[in-house]
Amino acid sequence: MSTFGTLFRVTTYGESHCKSVGCIVDGVPPGMELTEADIQPQMTRRRPGQSALSTPRDEKDLVQIQSGTEYGVTLGTPIGMLVRNEDQRPKDYSEMDIYPRPSHADWTYLQKYGVKARSGGGRSSARETIGRVAAGAIAEKYLRLSHNIEIVAFVSSVGPIHLFDPEATPSSDPAFQSLLSTITREKVDSFLPVRCPDTVASGKMADLIAEYRDKKDSIGGTVTCVIRNVPAGLGEPCFDKIEAKLAHAMLSIPATKGFEVGSGFKGTEIPGSKHNDMFVPHPTKPLSLATATNYSGGIQGGITNGENIYFKVAFKSPATISIAQQTASYTGEPGTLEAKGRHDPSVVPRAIPIVEAMAALVVMDMVLQQQSREATREMLGRAARLVPELSRQEEKAAVEGVEKVLEAVEKA
Repeated sequence: MSTFGTLFRVTTYGESHCKSVGCIVDGVPPGMELTEADIQPQMTRRRPGQSALSTPRDEKDLVQIQSGTEYGVTLGTPIGMLVRNEDQRPKDYSEMDIYPRPSHADWTYLQKYGVKARSGGGRSSARETIGRVAAGAIAEKYLRLSHNIEIVAFVSSVGPIHLFDPEATPSSDPAFQSLLSTITREKVDSFLPVRCPDTVASGKMADLIAEYRDKKDSIGGTVTCVIRNVPAGLGEPCFDKIEAKLAHAMLSIPATKGFEVGSGFKGTEIPGSKHNDMFVPHPTKPLSLATATNYSGGIQGGITNGENIYFKVAFKSPATISIAQQTASYTGEPGTLEAKGRHDPSVVPRAIPIVEAMAALVVMDMVLQQQSREATREMLGRAARLVPELSRQEEKAAVEGVEKVLEAVEKA
């Protein structure tokens, strides 16, 4: 469906070439200062037309808050946000009336609904993610204010070019762990247009994307994300483990094809004696524990342990390309499709804020659930502390009552 979350619920709406796209966010805590200025930076990082390596579609993606705030403060009621589609070109998709685009959602949407959007990808378009990013910006602000939680994503590979040795286990690399602990969004954005935080790797990735763009082709890649300062205890066993919710969130992003957390698939090659994260006294928190390593990616038993959460998301090469492809029409007749329209030769540079937004939505929902549990537990604790006192008072009253009855009997 189009709704994500339990206590912090986000519903997105809109198609790639309709009048507007956006979302409704329910469960935002009241009393938080919030204006469009808190949301727009992430929208701008996601918008098309950022460089020669992205789609030339010219959208400013200016967000408008429609409800849920007054005088710049959240009311606790649903927040509606809207972004207008300004640079629409539905005529670019006339060939879709004849041919479903290979590896795109045209055919599957038609099978599911019996009708499909005739312009662009409809709900399968990356335009749908605008609502996610807007909602994620709200979640991020609350998480930052309440727990100082930081979420930073960056491009870790494009095609065969990797930021770290793909044959090694990055989770055991001190340089990788140092990067996770220190990387900032400002640092990531200083490596535009690719957003890979390394001069050499970023340059090679940019050249590769440009090469595929010039050939009217496309190329995929991976995005790595770290979530810092997450409190221990988040996650809901057994089916809503936090890595399961993160996987759900990430694989709901268009063009994703893979997800791994912590040591991921490389962790299968390490024996348990080396893979186990040994506990040590926490360096700054008395009576608390930390781990000497972090192969688990900050999650054990589906619950956060207080260490950095990190994961990687794989994005396939964009399906819509301008190379002539032999395919079949909706009626099964062989033909040639040469797609028009404006599309990214690689989605990974613009996927960064989307990954961050979906991570924020998961953590925000888990934080609210845990806060609810802790609040109810505290209420029970207060009640338990009152019980002995109440019991003594009730016992005293009962004894006094019996004594009065006995006195009355003796007098009689």
